[in-house]
Amino acid sequence: MSHLIRPLFVAVSLALAFSANAAKPAKPAAKQVVVAPVASPDFELAHNLGPLGEEQLQAVVDRFNKESGANLKLTRLEKGEKPAGLNLVRRYDMSDVLTQAKSFVPLYAMMAKAGQPLNLSDLSADLKAGVVDAKGRLVALPLIYSTPVLFYNKNAFRKAKLDPEQPPKTWFEMQGMLDKLQDAGYACPYTTSWPVWVHVDNVSAISGVPAVSDKGQLIFNGLPQVKHVAMMATWTKANYFKLFGRRNEASQHFREGECAMISTDSREHVDFRDAKGVELGVAALPYHDDVYGGRQNSLADGASLWVGAGRSPAEYKQAAKFVSFLLSPEMQVELVRVYGGLPLTAAARAAARSKVLRDGDKTLEVAYASLKGKGASPASHVSDADPVRIITNEELEAVWSDQKPAKAALDTSVTRGNAVLGAKPALKKTQPF
Repeated sequence: MSHLIRPLFVAVSLALAFSANAAKPAKPAAKQVVVAPVASPDFELAHNLGPLGEEQLQAVVDRFNKESGANLKLTRLEKGEKPAGLNLVRRYDMSDVLTQAKSFVPLYAMMAKAGQPLNLSDLSADLKAGVVDAKGRLVALPLIYSTPVLFYNKNAFRKAKLDPEQPPKTWFEMQGMLDKLQDAGYACPYTTSWPVWVHVDNVSAISGVPAVSDKGQLIFNGLPQVKHVAMMATWTKANYFKLFGRRNEASQHFREGECAMISTDSREHVDFRDAKGVELGVAALPYHDDVYGGRQNSLADGASLWVGAGRSPAEYKQAAKFVSFLLSPEMQVELVRVYGGLPLTAAARAAARSKVLRDGDKTLEVAYASLKGKGASPASHVSDADPVRIITNEELEAVWSDQKPAKAALDTSVTRGNAVLGAKPALKKTQPF
């Protein structure tokens, strides 16, 4: 029987052992320490774009936040208020930056403190106007820059029996085309957006006679400018030229097929792709062939990104990451596609050309040829100083509505504008630092 008792004894012993262990109170589990993730600080990007521009910018911000875990938020850039951490400043808002230098910090300084590299040699020389200091350091990011070009409707040219592949090269040649377009039934053969930027700043530059002297004095009342503004007055009387506003109001009239030609920023090619009944053509802004030296370069300008002062190191670190994000080749190409601006870096320029131009869009090619590699010449622009631009618009409108002769209007504009600059010398600067 012993061989039966031994297994029974073992079984009973194991059962008692398990029962004893079960009866013992369990040791409390070690307390787990939950470490909350460190949230990125909130920081703001202020802008004053319209509804469509805001929607497009929000998409860029959302992508950055998703990829980096940041908390960048859009807010409105209100005139006279303290700048946000980042500020998208358009050409016509530069007066606030120039007169509030202490409210901003240079971009290169912010990037250095945040430990983010900023290789200036990679940036296109065409796009540094107004955003580099005397030592060549980048004080703001020229995010969406462009230069004025002439867009035209190839369908309108065909209707007027004009060669759609031969746009006008000179203003004199353009006048004959406007006459034919009018005969073909166009009540608006030609219009313009941004009249001061196009017809004062850029017509002056292309003619080789700057609108502003090296010392910041307005000098756009010379013979070439007077002749140009007077020519535009005769075009108005002949119904060749129609002015719809001081900003880009004319662009909508071109998009709707009402106007056959328009001079405006090169970036607007993205807005004209779906224009009603328009097969889009693009050419360099015409020049006056009777001006000594031939056609000179046009100017580059646009929306730039400025850094507000008084933010925390953590906020600036996030801001620096956003700048690096914008400078990546992928985002540079995306910005060209969405906004139509000129790519900032050589790599992005090559990539954008290969991807954008394969669709037959020659705007980038025309824009760079127009700049001639000299778009970054450090010079003040009449259109950058808000009060001066308003005065100049008033005087141009007086000429084009047959209320004043061109010479008297430009003389008055220069006198009034220089008085404003004398009272606010900060407006004479190309940038605040």
